[in-house]
Amino acid sequence: MKSLRALSRRSGLDKVDLYTRVTAYMLLWTAVFVLGLLLLVRQVRHEAPLPLVIVAPLLNLANGFFGHRFLRLAMDAYLHPGTPVPRHVVRYAAAAGAATVGAVLLAGATAGIGDLLPSMLGAALIPFAAGHCLVLPVRRIVLHQALLIALLGALVPLTGTNAGQTLAFLGIVLFFTGWLAVTIRLSLWVLGVVFEVRAARDVQTRLAVAEERLRFGRDLHDILGRNLSVIALKSELAVQLARRGRPEAVDQMTEVQRIAQESQREVRDVVRGYREADLRVELEGARGVLGAAGIDCAVDAPALDLPDPVRSALGWVVRETTTNVLRHGDARNCAITVREENGTVLLTVVNDGADGPGAGTDLPGRGSGLAGLRERLAAVDGTLEAGRGDGGTFEVTARVPATGTGPGTATGASAPPGMRGMPVTVPVVPVRTVAPAPEPPRSGPAPGKVPAPTAPGSPTSESPGSPSTPPLTKAVDR
Repeated sequence: MKSLRALSRRSGLDKVDLYTRVTAYMLLWTAVFVLGLLLLVRQVRHEAPLPLVIVAPLLNLANGFFGHRFLRLAMDAYLHPGTPVPRHVVRYAAAAGAATVGAVLLAGATAGIGDLLPSMLGAALIPFAAGHCLVLPVRRIVLHQALLIALLGALVPLTGTNAGQTLAFLGIVLFFTGWLAVTIRLSLWVLGVVFEVRAARDVQTRLAVAEERLRFGRDLHDILGRNLSVIALKSELAVQLARRGRPEAVDQMTEVQRIAQESQREVRDVVRGYREADLRVELEGARGVLGAAGIDCAVDAPALDLPDPVRSALGWVVRETTTNVLRHGDARNCAITVREENGTVLLTVVNDGADGPGAGTDLPGRGSGLAGLRERLAAVDGTLEAGRGDGGTFEVTARVPATGTGPGTATGASAPPGMRGMPVTVPVVPVRTVAPAPEPPRSGPAPGKVPAPTAPGSPTSESPGSPSTPPLTKAVDR
């Protein structure tokens, strides 16, 4: 039962890989089993020499053992080019196959089993031919097949068969070995294509992540690069004005404060857009992910006009519950329902297979996924209920006001933990202007002081009534 559950939890690619390998092994051991039965027929037991009757079945088992090992390494080498197959494994498999074929020919010569000889030869050749057809190019495989048929054409007549029987026997042996080579090689080729598709999908995913990181970095550079350059210039101007005792330095620092707060708000908007979950996107993602895992996912979610905080909170519920369905229990079916009742949005996720260990996450010491969801929902005045139901099901229910009004929608430092990272409005603290101390009259700028530049057309530059303030002409590097 545990093995069946472990098999059901495998991915689709793992199941195809297991099916292909098990099929190849079954062909090999079926040939060994058939040859073992043919070596126990009455003609062989009563007419063949006693040492041959004892040794031939042992050689058949050794042929299956070394052929199985050779086939396993050959499949790995075919699916992962560059993986070598140890030479001693090939030698042992070839020696066991040759010894088994020799025992079959000797039995045919001494026991008079001409009708069974083609089947026995084909069964003796299959264990080595199964791996041989995967480690060599097609041309060399065809050449080796031709040499094998020529060698058997010289040895089979020694068993007492005539020319017509020999040709028929060789045709049967060629069919057995050729059919096996084509079947196994095509099966491994299909499996290799599936592996390549998965690798290409992984590369596509990594490229998408890298592209999103570049976009995020570009957005931050565009926001912070420009604003920090302006802050640096205005701070420099405020320092020089303050050294001269000019009251306009306060205006410049107020503008620096405003730009810094604006930059903080823009960065939070970028981060929120980068990390925020959307309900519709998460529903489609849950359907695709669960379907790929072999779980039947039914989604009933009509289009609802919901505020952004509500959509984001419910999107996080769908994302977390989908993860729990994949990680816990042994689910085969999952139902996600979204509906609006009396001004409240109700999201329900129900899945089966919650009887096994670790199936629930709403228990003490079982992780913090549902606790994090409760924190996020509390930010929009929502609630979350989770627990096991009847028939081995696990149900998660989230309720959120459709208007999205709640303690979590307020801004400021009093926002609950679920709203961390959301924009916070910081009031501008007025700066009291201090009258500059009188200074001795000067006919020009202080020695070593360079007049601070001012950006032409800047809304925060000095008024026309202050002709002694130098213009800001330093360019802003974006």
